[in-house]
Amino acid sequence: MSRSLIKYGQLAEKRTAFFLCDIQEKFRPALSHFEQILEAAKKLVQASRILNVPLVVTEQNPKGLGKTVAELDISHARGVYPKTKFSMIVPEVATELGTLCDGKLECVVLFGIEAHVCVEQTAAELCYRGLQVHVVADACTSRSQEDRLLAFERLRQIGCFVTTSEAVIFQLLGDKEHPNFADIRPLIKTVSPYTGLAAYTSKI
Repeated sequence: MSRSLIKYGQLAEKRTAFFLCDIQEKFRPALSHFEQILEAAKKLVQASRILNVPLVVTEQNPKGLGKTVAELDISHARGVYPKTKFSMIVPEVATELGTLCDGKLECVVLFGIEAHVCVEQTAAELCYRGLQVHVVADACTSRSQEDRLLAFERLRQIGCFVTTSEAVIFQLLGDKEHPNFADIRPLIKTVSPYTGLAAYTSKI
């Protein structure tokens, strides 16, 4: 894929990494639409494994907030990094940025929690480093829907693409003749559950 198409929001399979931000057990009862965004996150994690897209995972204060939820199989992740900083870009992850996609990383697909805190601060740092950021709205949430939706507005203002899990998967495939299409098909056969985004999309 040419760089001009990447500029206009397309994803290049060999130049893209997935960043999974802090989807941990202790957050489950506190966050809006947690179970629904978890379904979208599960699709993305499975797609990263099938398409061999590198996956980077962080966990916010895992001693207090627990590990990544068991429903997400992150065994293929490049690394699972504990942190106390809100942004995912701790020194270990910053080092990974230079090695992902054989040093040719251009796009980051970012999803997790909370949208207005860790996700937003991560996106800002990635944009600052010259990377194109795609924030997956149906795989991000916050405690309040107001914080979540306003975070998406701010993310668009700083230059991120706000997208959905299904859009990401189809962009990475690019063609029905993709060699992994049959393996991906079960992930996109069922429509993602409603995650409360209608109020946001009606304003676009």
